[in-house]
Amino acid sequence: MAQMGVAAFQDMKAQQTLESAPRTNNYVNCVANAITAELPEPRDWEVQVFKDDSANAFALPGGKIGVHTGLLDVAKNQDQLATVIGHEVAHVLASHANERVSTSYIASTGLQLAQVAAGEPTAAKQQLFGLLGLGAQVGVLLPFSRTQESEADLLGLDLMAKAGFDPRASIPLWQNMSAAGGGGQPEFLSTHPSHQTRIADLSKRLETAMPIYEQAKRAGKRPSCG
Repeated sequence: MAQMGVAAFQDMKAQQTLESAPRTNNYVNCVANAITAELPEPRDWEVQVFKDDSANAFALPGGKIGVHTGLLDVAKNQDQLATVIGHEVAHVLASHANERVSTSYIASTGLQLAQVAAGEPTAAKQQLFGLLGLGAQVGVLLPFSRTQESEADLLGLDLMAKAGFDPRASIPLWQNMSAAGGGGQPEFLSTHPSHQTRIADLSKRLETAMPIYEQAKRAGKRPSCG
């Protein structure tokens, strides 16, 4: 999975326009690094900002995070950005892409799939990237399941709180997403939770996340990313 994630990330960087503004890159890296520092197995994650108007972000096995500049118009501050990055990293932490790839390519070896990911553009490569969580980037609509999305929401909330970001920011973030039309179709038409369901679930989880956040602040974790 790590090899596939690395290959997919290299492909994205080769195909898409990279953001060059130091201030934007420093800001996104600051938020992402604070979150990844809280993972059970700390490692250096590569973070890349892509010049793209869509409000999107992704994280891949192998320690890779991508953020579109369009997300910075919807995530209005560091805490809201941390909500999204925490959510995406939580997908990796919970091995959601692994579950999807294993189900779809049950007879293939990891080496074969890594070769597909690193190879020429093909339908199989597009499909694989979609399963890894890059559906929006490669034009293959393969959303995570509703269960996986809900799990990533709650795990991501705890992650951002541990890093010292205010978990209450998750509510206005999803309200902003809803206003921006980020997947706001009725819940029964989508595998994703509706914004209303998502916000209700996150609101309940704040009872757990707020003490984690307060503890992080007492421990001196007060990110100042801008």
